[in-house]
Amino acid sequence: MDSPDWDLVSSYAGLLCLASISIFVGAHGSLPTPKKSTESTPKSLLQDEEDEDEDIPDRLSSGDAWLFPVAGSVALFGMYAIVKYFGKEWINWLLAWYFSIAGVGSVWKSATSLTRSVVGYERWKKFDRNRVLVLKGPRELISVSLRTPTIVLFPLALIPSVLYSRSETSRKSALLTDILALSFSHNAISLLKLDSFKTGCILLSGLFFYDIYWVFGTDVMLTVATSLDIPIKLLWPKSLAFASERGYTMLGLGDVVIPGTFVALALRYDHTRGTNCKGTKSKPYFYATLVAYIGGLVTTMTVMHVFGKGQPALLYLSPACMLSMVGIAFIRGEFSDAWNWIDEPELRGTNGDKKESETLRDGEDGSVEQADVGSQSKKKSKKRVQ
Repeated sequence: MDSPDWDLVSSYAGLLCLASISIFVGAHGSLPTPKKSTESTPKSLLQDEEDEDEDIPDRLSSGDAWLFPVAGSVALFGMYAIVKYFGKEWINWLLAWYFSIAGVGSVWKSATSLTRSVVGYERWKKFDRNRVLVLKGPRELISVSLRTPTIVLFPLALIPSVLYSRSETSRKSALLTDILALSFSHNAISLLKLDSFKTGCILLSGLFFYDIYWVFGTDVMLTVATSLDIPIKLLWPKSLAFASERGYTMLGLGDVVIPGTFVALALRYDHTRGTNCKGTKSKPYFYATLVAYIGGLVTTMTVMHVFGKGQPALLYLSPACMLSMVGIAFIRGEFSDAWNWIDEPELRGTNGDKKESETLRDGEDGSVEQADVGSQSKKKSKKRVQ
């Protein structure tokens, strides 16, 4: 019996760790930021708004989920046509510059978020806030508010993109690629939020067939993946010594971000359960889906290694994530509650849709009151510097 190829095993393990850590951190980044009560403190012009990380009201709905495979197919085939008929050199150059510029903002935001998590929210609020405000009469044109650590991190966020853009196209550093790719993944999972498990299952099911068709049915996916040298993939060298002679194992960011949004949804559901049931801080849905993702990725790598052919990762990851959620819900007797749960950043109408003629706000006694906002003449006044 041949001895194991430990170089290859270490490469698979490294790639697995990168993907799992990215999902773990991104999922926690999708949780709503804790808010301090401000009932007794009136807001001033200089009160912090930038680093509150207000919950984004929009969620990816089931209608949006149906369009993902279609939009993905159009984009994928478009890149395939460009590579095949016009060559890959110029598009690699163009996309490398695009992702380098985008990478500055992505790495900066990820570094800021991780730093805030490490130092703690309350301690973060104690750092000096620096604000640039541009007014034209009573109107606020530009408002930028940054904590001191955020400003300090900006030059550091420039380094990966600058080095990546200046490196030769044929010798892009795997380390720089991974830094940029991990930041893109972290921000995508944190910001791209599904509104329900139903939407998540629609998304994963649609991309399940999308991946199978474009990998097994055509050479489109393989051609694009091997032609584009841009930071939309995770790389790990096939060597215990991190040498690059044998090449790298590769995992596309889509195989991290798409299942990652489902895992993040499971964590937000656990968070909602813990909020509604005080004292409950367990995360069964999060851990079940995360373990299922790891198991699905291990299965993908095993099949790929045994058959010596690239595999559509979502072929294994999509069923693993969906079945784990359904399984844990049935075991806990909560399937109906979990399936019908809607992840909304604010209270809405009974149908889950925000009414145009009214909004909901909390009364002082904790009850919910309706406030008519239909009149266009009522506008929120802004304070300005005297």
